[in-house]
Amino acid sequence: MSRIRLGIIGLGRGFMLTLPALAGDARIALAGAADPRADACAQFAREFGGRAFNSPEEMLAAPDIDAVYIASPHEHHAAQTIAALDAGKHVLVEKPMATNVRDCAAMAEAARRAGRVLVVGPSHGFDAPVQAAATLIASGAYGPLRQLLTFNFTDFMYRPRRPEELDPARGGGVVFSQAAHQIDMVRRLAGRKLRAVRASSGNWDAARPSDGAYAALLFFEGGATASLTYSGYAHYDSDELMGWIGELGHVKDAEQYGAARRSLPRQDEGDAKLARTYGKGALPAPAPHHEHFGFVLASCERADIRLTPTGLAIYADAAREWRPIAPPVVPRQAVIDEFAAAIEGVRAPVHDGRWGLETVAACAALIESSRRGTDISPDTIIREATETP
Repeated sequence: MSRIRLGIIGLGRGFMLTLPALAGDARIALAGAADPRADACAQFAREFGGRAFNSPEEMLAAPDIDAVYIASPHEHHAAQTIAALDAGKHVLVEKPMATNVRDCAAMAEAARRAGRVLVVGPSHGFDAPVQAAATLIASGAYGPLRQLLTFNFTDFMYRPRRPEELDPARGGGVVFSQAAHQIDMVRRLAGRKLRAVRASSGNWDAARPSDGAYAALLFFEGGATASLTYSGYAHYDSDELMGWIGELGHVKDAEQYGAARRSLPRQDEGDAKLARTYGKGALPAPAPHHEHFGFVLASCERADIRLTPTGLAIYADAAREWRPIAPPVVPRQAVIDEFAAAIEGVRAPVHDGRWGLETVAACAALIESSRRGTDISPDTIIREATETP
């Protein structure tokens, strides 16, 4: 088949992290870009030979764009995705799919109506260790899955943020941005429908006014449970348990403890955020290890399986086993594989519109459970969002 002519909407940090996989894939032609920064679009055109569009609307009207990667701020995902699908383009949209369930449902329906591919990602559900563990669990080699334990402690709340990233009314805080990763991971590992969520979230710093931590218990059909804990308050760093390999697969300097808190008062957050985008910051160096999202332990009846950035550690009845996973050639290749295979009709995507909708519904259930102090069904969240006028 001919190459997929891909347009990029948003040349920010998300695009920067996915660019190595896009640029190195023979199935993808980087055909155009739209971003409010004209200088970034001009650099894109020089570097890749694609067109610099004046707006997303101009890109979506172009007949020589087959698909778009939407990496704009979260609050624009829904409108841009629906417009792209209505224009006949396939869509890869960054997580979270959107910041409310009604928008996600409308996006999934737009994909169905248009007969076009919609993939939501990258998320850590695509990580090679997660996929390998999901396949192993599904094989039944160690009996049925009984529980999952996952936790991640980071400095998320003290990294440079745009105002909306700290505004709960606009989906700010860690739930939609970070719980979406954990929920995607445990859903992939469980391989079953998520039935209910019980959770408590916390806003512990008045200067960063949004939820920066949560603890949640997820109940799956068939009886498996998943425990999710996250804190973005820059105290304990759970990468200590990952051999000081950071989320993006690079080795970290443990002596940089507290760097995010120290840097925050000395910088303009908008400028600091901009410095990490395409045309400003340098591309990340190739990562020697797989990306990850903290400590993950899957307990089957006859073994515990620990996911790491380099492989799976299996603790079975009679012996321990180490199954290495070859280092990534480029990060996030699995995302492009899933998107391209769906467009080419090779196989249906896992992380499609329905998947993204259900993950965001689980995030919304987490928030609602914390507010009400009771179990919340993601299905109920979806039904109420789509049936209410």
